[in-house]
Amino acid sequence: MAFGEKIPPFSFPATNSGIEIETYREALALKGHRLIPMYFPFVRVPLAFKAGRVDAAMTDLGEDLRAEGGHYGDSAVLYDNVLFTLKERGLSLQSPADLLPLRVVSFQGAAKRYPEWLGPLEKVGGLSEVNDQATQVRLLMVGRVDVVLSDRLIFQYFTQEVRKQGIKILPVTAHRFTVARPEDYRPVFRDAQIRDDFNAGLKQLRASGRLAQIYKQYIED
Repeated sequence: MAFGEKIPPFSFPATNSGIEIETYREALALKGHRLIPMYFPFVRVPLAFKAGRVDAAMTDLGEDLRAEGGHYGDSAVLYDNVLFTLKERGLSLQSPADLLPLRVVSFQGAAKRYPEWLGPLEKVGGLSEVNDQATQVRLLMVGRVDVVLSDRLIFQYFTQEVRKQGIKILPVTAHRFTVARPEDYRPVFRDAQIRDDFNAGLKQLRASGRLAQIYKQYIED
């Protein structure tokens, strides 16, 4: 199954662990399947599925993969993406036009996910997509960019890591620009029966409280 690389606390490739990895592994194991994670730059996750390199993918990155033989499963995790700015700047981000004079850095594939907000910015050269999300935090803290588009938990994790590197961490403001939708992060499987097995296993994880335990383990640690 294809996963994005370098997405703590959701995936840690070096140890095959993280919220997302553990959730998929346990949901599939409940129905007798063994998860073998494969890691790709985030933007290449759906491409790996289309190329037949994997049997499943954590996300379609906004591209409908049903035409490629994909069967969509239920959402296991939710990425809550917001726009982060330094509080001292006092910026107000109410519409896509507010981003046009600013330097924005995001995760790979964000422009495809949020074309209304990032499309105009991309056209004027104001958007950079960076795979290493620790770099996003560093760029914001030293004033090299004005805005970071990131998931709340990912930004929180990398802020802690950047602080350990001796970089001064300044207060930030989180601007909500969209409603987080579980259907935007549905996994896709090549085999419909495995998809059904995954859904059943995920339902069991939720009902038993095990899914909440996985989140708690990684968030609190």
